[in-house]
Amino acid sequence: MSFFTNTLGGNPFSTPVGSRIEHATDGTLASEDWYTNMEICDMVNETEEGPKDAIKAIRKRLTQNAGKNYTVVMYTLTVLETCVMNCKTPFHVLVCSKDFIQELVKLIGPKNDPPTAVQEKVLSLIQSWADAFKNQPELSGVVSVYKDLIAKGIEFPATDLDAMAPI
Repeated sequence: MSFFTNTLGGNPFSTPVGSRIEHATDGTLASEDWYTNMEICDMVNETEEGPKDAIKAIRKRLTQNAGKNYTVVMYTLTVLETCVMNCKTPFHVLVCSKDFIQELVKLIGPKNDPPTAVQEKVLSLIQSWADAFKNQPELSGVVSVYKDLIAKGIEFPATDLDAMAPI
């Protein structure tokens, strides 16, 4: 059974953190809802189920909107990035799993015909996480996928990794 088959069950937006993720990624918002994004981080850090519930909701939001509503996709990627920067290792372990990172790669595949901004955002997240977590064996899934993408000739956006916010 895959990572997502094991962890998905029921409506991921019915959990407290899932509900906040659904709100923070609403495509009708004029811009990112930073208050809610930080509230999500607190919920992920404060409850045992928080990391798993958040990943379920994030994944569902991305897969539901791939190829359809890229405002929702970008808001969801922003929530994901904010959580990686502000949440603890239990969340990082789920995000950096090979299965989850491969789902992000599928999001920017030709089937979904994503705009350049979405492609660059996903690739820059993978690149920055691979760099940030390269010395942490439990987070090696992202490094593995990153190396595979480089080997396939995928070009990553030019990034000044030293100037990026630390994780």
